[in-house]
Amino acid sequence: MKTLELTRRRLLQSGGVVMVSSLLASPLSALAAAPSPATRVADLPLDRVDSFIALSADGNVTAFNGHVDLGTGVRTSLAQIVADEIGVRFDDVTMILGDTSRTPDQGPTIASSTLQVSAVPLRQAAAQVREKLTALAAKAMNVPASQLRAEQGFVFVETHPARRLSYAQLAEGQDLNLPLDKSAPLKSVQESQYVGKPVPRVDIPAKVTGQLTYVHDMRLTGMLHGRVVRPPYAGADSSAPLGDSLISIDRSSIAHLPGIVKVVVIKDFIGIVAEREEQAIAAMRQLKVEWKKWEGLPDLSLDKLHDTLAATPKTDRILRDDIGTDAALAALHIRTDADYVWPYHLHASIGPSCAVADVNSEKAEVWSGTQNPHDLRKDLAKLLGRAPEQVHINRMEASGCYGRNCADDVTADAVLLSQATGKPVRVQLMREQEAGWEPKGTGQLIRVRGGLDSQNQVAAYELKTSYPSNNAVMLPLVLTGKVANVADIQQMGDRTAIPQYEYPHMRVIAQDTAPIVRASWMRGVSALPNVFAHESWIDEMAFLAGKDPIAYRLQYLKDERAIKLITTLKKQCNWQDGPAHRQPAAADQERVTGRGFAYARYFHSKFPGFGAAWAAWVCDLSVNRRTGQIKIEKIFVAHDCGRIVNPAGVRHQVHGNIIQSTSRVLKEFATFDGAGTTSLEWGGYPILRFDELPDVDIQLLDYPDEPPMGAGESASVPSAAAVANALFDALGVRMREVPFTPERILKALSTASQGTSDQVKGS
Repeated sequence: MKTLELTRRRLLQSGGVVMVSSLLASPLSALAAAPSPATRVADLPLDRVDSFIALSADGNVTAFNGHVDLGTGVRTSLAQIVADEIGVRFDDVTMILGDTSRTPDQGPTIASSTLQVSAVPLRQAAAQVREKLTALAAKAMNVPASQLRAEQGFVFVETHPARRLSYAQLAEGQDLNLPLDKSAPLKSVQESQYVGKPVPRVDIPAKVTGQLTYVHDMRLTGMLHGRVVRPPYAGADSSAPLGDSLISIDRSSIAHLPGIVKVVVIKDFIGIVAEREEQAIAAMRQLKVEWKKWEGLPDLSLDKLHDTLAATPKTDRILRDDIGTDAALAALHIRTDADYVWPYHLHASIGPSCAVADVNSEKAEVWSGTQNPHDLRKDLAKLLGRAPEQVHINRMEASGCYGRNCADDVTADAVLLSQATGKPVRVQLMREQEAGWEPKGTGQLIRVRGGLDSQNQVAAYELKTSYPSNNAVMLPLVLTGKVANVADIQQMGDRTAIPQYEYPHMRVIAQDTAPIVRASWMRGVSALPNVFAHESWIDEMAFLAGKDPIAYRLQYLKDERAIKLITTLKKQCNWQDGPAHRQPAAADQERVTGRGFAYARYFHSKFPGFGAAWAAWVCDLSVNRRTGQIKIEKIFVAHDCGRIVNPAGVRHQVHGNIIQSTSRVLKEFATFDGAGTTSLEWGGYPILRFDELPDVDIQLLDYPDEPPMGAGESASVPSAAAVANALFDALGVRMREVPFTPERILKALSTASQGTSDQVKGS
């Protein structure tokens, strides 16, 4: 990898064979020398065929995508798309993902957008290569292109298949540095050989046989080991004195320890490099450091989170405001105002983040588990004071993130320590550092006003959603003073903020809020909490109207695919029509059962037409009214993500969404004190255990003639509301603050027994 780095352009100039360096046969390795950093371009163009597709001398295909596989199996799905469109065997396609020297910059891998967005030019390029090869074959065989077929790596005459030319023969001497033709004809659904089939994931064999896959296992000759010492404000944001908080460091406190190579101090960045990993850990533990005192966080405990989020300054951004909404709110017959609170969550990667870097005077070679390699390259260039083309990110598998963990932070740690020592350095965070400093899934406050008219129909709906999140700037940039520690407000609270129901009067406001702690993307982003409010509230309206929860929703739902999805789910779970909480349990009945429904289409962008998949849940659960303990018995999910590329992959994604979101809804919340995060290990951040997993029943709706859409997040979005609505069916109380812990269940039951009500009758 380090001795041969060939660009497409230099290879074409030297030999004229359409190839890619990673598949070069050894006799061809001297065809071109590696370009110097000064001549290397920063980014491959997004409008050229050879940015996405290359052919090797034996006809194998290498395809390039700027996104990465975060455990979703998208590497396999992309290869299916390419194999079908270009016309080769699936096994003859190699996907290169996220390598900053070999893939175009298509942005970070977020928002379930890989198959929906970044795969589009890849498919177009594959189709264009197939068309070019077919045209070349037509000329070579003197046969009209309409009489030819491209399949299995050959172009042949349909009526005489023996008359054929291989892709390798046709590609020799050709140049794929062509403008990308977005109008290139794509294959029909009927011509698909791999798309729509449950192809086994290509990444699994290497993982189960212990091959080098994970960045944690990366080793280089002469590699040293590093550990970092962070300030004592774990996960705090711009209010903490980051970048100017170090008072003193006592290097003599670790002078007696063996193997220490160097202690690196740059403002608030402290790193220790040692010959062995355990030596670096020992030094990290024993190094005496004095920091400024700071305990400036507000009260973020579960009991006070509502008030803290409510008191945080906000800037309203109107997403929708129907004429007459104020008048409709004033004239409600039955009014239900409700606040819904979402806690801070950890991504809780199963292993702490890790990276390896080898920095010299000309180049920074980096191995990272990042989800945004091209953005990381730019940040590392800023950190080092170099041009981006002097930084090369080799993207490797890592601990799952489902949003932002510390992968970028630890990569910067490794780069700084390698630069300081002139040696390759591997850095892995400790568990408490990962949990403390990872950008949290942010807390959220959603406030709803609205209610019914005299005919028990929804008359008005107003929602305000506050999402205090930031961009989680790479931490060492702040610690070293390269970037000022200032508030970075993100407009991310509007995902699925506008409900899909067509109420007569609606107002939706996203309240942009400065971050309180370091917080960024997490699976479902703001959509999951927003839908928690949407679907809980309409469930209340159905109950007040004495209607079946699903039938009541369908009055306001005009999306035909959504209606089909919900109808499918009703059959799937044998839904019995009727109002929720029909027969309250006897007072002495300890364990009660309930069933709840919720639906959502996850819109993961502020652009109205950019939506992901549809999902609907039915949750069956039981609750012990004496202990407050919830047992999720079974979850039924119907899911529509358009054309399904790999049914097995989608099923796995939906199942993973169900399990993770159930864990978040029932158990998970990050804890803080005035100085930062305190849930720093698994005992302080419990997740769902194996013996607590529910039965899962998944129904996938396939639309082969529709575009594929992302399935990485959508199935999680209805989760909290489905569970909350099932709890109401079981207990007759509304749970409006996640997580639904036993303590909160008992408190809600106690409050309900005292006759507290949220319904206010109007005139």
